[in-house]
Amino acid sequence: MRAVVITKHGDPSVLKVVDVEKPEPKSSEILVKIRATSLNRADLMQRMGLYPDPFPGDHDIPGLEFAGTVVSCGESVKTLRVGDPVMGIVSGGAYAEFLVAPEMQAMAVPKNIDLANAAAIPEVFITAWDALICQANLQAGQWALVHAGASGVGTAAIQICKALGAYVVVTCSAGKRDACLALGADLAIDYKTQDFVEVTLQATHGKGVTAILDVIGGDYLNRNIAALALKGTIVQVGLMGGGNTAFNIGALMPKRARLIGTVLRPRPLEEKVAVTQRFIAEMLPFFEIGKLRPVIDRRFGLDQIVEAHEYMESNANTGKIVIDVY
Repeated sequence: MRAVVITKHGDPSVLKVVDVEKPEPKSSEILVKIRATSLNRADLMQRMGLYPDPFPGDHDIPGLEFAGTVVSCGESVKTLRVGDPVMGIVSGGAYAEFLVAPEMQAMAVPKNIDLANAAAIPEVFITAWDALICQANLQAGQWALVHAGASGVGTAAIQICKALGAYVVVTCSAGKRDACLALGADLAIDYKTQDFVEVTLQATHGKGVTAILDVIGGDYLNRNIAALALKGTIVQVGLMGGGNTAFNIGALMPKRARLIGTVLRPRPLEEKVAVTQRFIAEMLPFFEIGKLRPVIDRRFGLDQIVEAHEYMESNANTGKIVIDVY
């Protein structure tokens, strides 16, 4: 099968499409013919050597999510059959024509979502939902602050907040404000010209937000605390702005607030299965009724993977960058 392999760590030019052996499903796994996959920041970090290869000894194939069709099943598989359209998250290996995945980590593609577009759902929607709902316990009528609102995670977070009846403020660049507002954001703050703390406090009448989803880190941390409501929660899911900063713990304590660091990819299989099954029950129905949808900025072919990585590094996208495998 054809797959994208990281030949060495470095810039996008180290990505090569080569022929590798097609995987075989184990007892509780399915073999999927991949229609499409999507880019994630973790893919860039893996390419640069900042994330370990999840399958040492084999080809270093990135890719954390997929959409495709089941072509064979292990002997213990009970819920899926050959021909079923599925999507899901994996630790790696999705930049390829075929992929094996645990049965219970695969999700049925919603009937109103095209298979080629479903690849833009799993990673960002599970990440945003897990952070805001499972960990920060955001409720209807409460306020959330989402940084990088035009990113894949950001566009998913906006929709999830609105589907659940919460208010959401996002930060983004000036050119992406309209896109965020069109998705349902109550406020879209230009982070270059506006103080998100000041605007957020004005919107919430000085109370602050209940939940903050932050992919930036760095010096945003202290400002996040200032924008946070009493007993609020900051969920750190990325560090695009850096991982080190001076942190005023004294500002966190009187708010009785929580700061949670979280990642999805390195979680044990049983935790990924649990979060997938809960997502199926709680969130997939919203896709079926049209309240949630994948937001796709641009598509590339598998042979254009270098250009796709270069495009993601430019930060020009609003929503997901999808790779069509066939």
